[in-house]
Amino acid sequence: MAHMQTPPGPQTLPGVSNIIAIGSGKGGVGKTTLAVNLATALVKLGFRVGLIDADIYGPNVPLMMGIGQQPRVLENNQIEPLIAHGVKLISPGDKPLVMRGPMLHQIIRQFLQQVQWGELDFLLVDLPPGTGDVVISLVQTVPLTGAVIISTPSDVSLQDARKALEMFHQVKVEVLGLVENMSQFTCPHCHQVIDIFSRGGAERLAKQANLAFLGSIELDSEIRHGGDHGLPIVLAGEGNAHARQFFEVARKVAERALALSAKDENILEIS
Repeated sequence: MAHMQTPPGPQTLPGVSNIIAIGSGKGGVGKTTLAVNLATALVKLGFRVGLIDADIYGPNVPLMMGIGQQPRVLENNQIEPLIAHGVKLISPGDKPLVMRGPMLHQIIRQFLQQVQWGELDFLLVDLPPGTGDVVISLVQTVPLTGAVIISTPSDVSLQDARKALEMFHQVKVEVLGLVENMSQFTCPHCHQVIDIFSRGGAERLAKQANLAFLGSIELDSEIRHGGDHGLPIVLAGEGNAHARQFFEVARKVAERALALSAKDENILEIS
């Protein structure tokens, strides 16, 4: 009987120190807004950063990073990533792709293994909402340092965030922590704080799950305006109150990821 070959396990990417997935249980919670601002903030903090737009069904990274051109295909089918605001990035473009599981797996592998990422401290992966094939393809292809889950404080969003937590647990990916988006809205006229989607739910979920709470992001038109015009709010610098929230999250993500990487290296040295 022919001997069946076992598929190769996850392969590290040469030069890439940490790969972090940005996920959510449902759409519309600001996952890509977090991904682009987190990537840009990490660059501002002095790190070398890449960003993969793995939301194949609804890619928004090109719009939010102000990218209109297509990446160049080099010799040997290698792909040169685009660069925006200091972030190296790759995306399927601004049109959703219609495809089945095996094709998805091929695209995720291509984005990881055929793109010339060079030396990176962090490679962020903006996942599609939900708990589908893309995450499975990702963990089968490369070892992840961890994942960040974003949720609004509403009960519906939190219920789906729990599913995302369970999914990462099942595929043995460490969750670095939770971020609460749209946690409150401050009226620009009367300055009253309004909890449109409730408040504090993601922080409570983090405590229940014994996970780090990475921070809250307000619901604000300035953040939305930056995303619509390809200028992430963090470009305004830490003097801007809304940008500061993303910088705080970025510092915590970097700290948690680097601590985990160091722990893994120590385990390898010991063994």
